[in-house]
Amino acid sequence: MEPLLLEAFRYHKWANLQLLEVCSKLSDEQLQLTSAGTYGTIAATFLHLAAAEQRYVKRLGGSAPQLSEKSAFPGVDSLREQMERSGDELLALAGQVRPDDTTPAEGTRHVRHWVPVVQSIHHGNDHRTQICTILGQNGIDYGDLDVWAYATAAGGYVIA
Repeated sequence: MEPLLLEAFRYHKWANLQLLEVCSKLSDEQLQLTSAGTYGTIAATFLHLAAAEQRYVKRLGGSAPQLSEKSAFPGVDSLREQMERSGDELLALAGQVRPDDTTPAEGTRHVRHWVPVVQSIHHGNDHRTQICTILGQNGIDYGDLDVWAYATAAGGYVIA
């Protein structure tokens, strides 16, 4: 894959870990907060996000998923470890897969590799935004998770 796509995956991993850091300070009660129009509670959304990311890793030829949406919420610290690992694996796989190669999908169907690659980034943005909505509606500061904040943190923000 192109170096620019790898940077998108670096951002994706960074944003997941930044938001998990914010959520590590929440009480068990706060992790159960939700808002209309979102996937569910903060805990359920993060579990879904982590489980789906592990399925994308598997579809691209990586390790088998350890989580599913049917799993009990393992806690923020465990999710952080799992998402750090799956984020690293996505980075490694994104550097190896070719967009037109295929992977098994449902039944006898196959899907081109570009689909889980792009979906993993979209899916992460979608559900991180939902978690931020829940946090914001409950007056909980979640900081800045956009690409500009990542660029500043990663040393890629250059002022001419």
